[in-house]
Amino acid sequence: MNRTFYTVAISQFLSSLADNALLIVSIALLVAMQEPDWVSPLLKISFVVPYVLFAPFVGAFADSRPKGQVMLISNLLKVCGCSLILFGTHPLLGYGIVGVGAALYAPAKYGILTELLPKDKLVAANGWMEGLIIASIIFGTLLGGFLISDYLYQILLQQNSELFMSHIQSSGDIAIHLISIIYLIAAILNVPLLNFGTRYQKLTLNCGDLLNNFSNCFRNLWLDRLGKISLIVTTLFWGAGATLQFIMLKWAEYALGMNLAQSAALQAISAIGVALGAVYAACRVSLQNSTNVLPYGALMGLVVCLIGMYNNELLPPTILVQVDFIKIVLNELPAYCLLILLGWLSGYFVVPMNALLQYRGYALMSTGQSIAVQGFSENISILVMLFIYSVLLWLNLSLTLIIIGFGLFVFLSMLFIMYGNSKAEGEDLNLVNNTAN
Repeated sequence: MNRTFYTVAISQFLSSLADNALLIVSIALLVAMQEPDWVSPLLKISFVVPYVLFAPFVGAFADSRPKGQVMLISNLLKVCGCSLILFGTHPLLGYGIVGVGAALYAPAKYGILTELLPKDKLVAANGWMEGLIIASIIFGTLLGGFLISDYLYQILLQQNSELFMSHIQSSGDIAIHLISIIYLIAAILNVPLLNFGTRYQKLTLNCGDLLNNFSNCFRNLWLDRLGKISLIVTTLFWGAGATLQFIMLKWAEYALGMNLAQSAALQAISAIGVALGAVYAACRVSLQNSTNVLPYGALMGLVVCLIGMYNNELLPPTILVQVDFIKIVLNELPAYCLLILLGWLSGYFVVPMNALLQYRGYALMSTGQSIAVQGFSENISILVMLFIYSVLLWLNLSLTLIIIGFGLFVFLSMLFIMYGNSKAEGEDLNLVNNTAN
């Protein structure tokens, strides 16, 4: 890996870290506004909708100019979204603007990898990127929990600063300011990359041409056997992952008796497993045998079911460690082990699949368009799953039932995908044998 790759990786980590911290802060703002529980998942929906609406355009935009320029513009858009929230805009709208920046960022951050690295480095590069992305989800959630815990607000309040008293009225204000600074740092890291990357085409403003080009790319990737397998798997994974993030926040409150800040902090536990799984996949799995990780996706579903059945009423806490906003019940180690295992399976499972998808996309079309197709498919899944989760909360269904049903859905879906892949591989082998004869 060269230094440019690490610059891209760090910038991506910071930008995604801020995205996820902002999600927790926005949830806290909704709570302060006394919005009902089912409104919280709508934050993620407002973030994801731009991925779907602008999918035909962001890929073409990313391909029309150096990827570094696109990443810089994207991070500045995210700063604008934070500014809107500071000026009193509803968090759903402000976080939606951040989603526009993220949708624009996605084709650039992944597309630059295929332009920067040879094919034999793609799995390792994705090991780094996916590990950092998933870790940013965990640590961004942890950061968001810390920022809404009033810890920094109380420190600044004690300083009795006139600047503080005039511009910052709550922990939410200071949280948004700090998150904006993180976005700005990510943008500054993009400055050395302003002229880096391939220009594939001039940007056309004809919506008909853009939609037609996107639909052709969409069809080509879904008709490709390996492209279809990897698309189905990553679509399921990211839809499940986005929903699971909200489910785990509610589960920590229900099963472990934690508040929102503590629940957000708890998610950092699974970062250990995510990092180990991503690194292990980068070291052990090649592009040629990437489909061998499919059974680990089915195991993820079973682990989610086990998490749904866990309840600390069965194991009354006896040893408690309280560190600021983080509550650790030492005899709840089984719950922490399940979270670590879920993280490991996630990291090990998604890295090879994402590398395979990028490779097939790069072979069939331009990088920006292939990533736009991937983002469109994955975010449709996120929208559907989050909408279903919001409806289930609105219906006041048991959280345990929701989690177990969610886990079984992932498990059965992966079994179906594994069957389809095995059947397709058998047909390919028969075709080779018949040709040889």
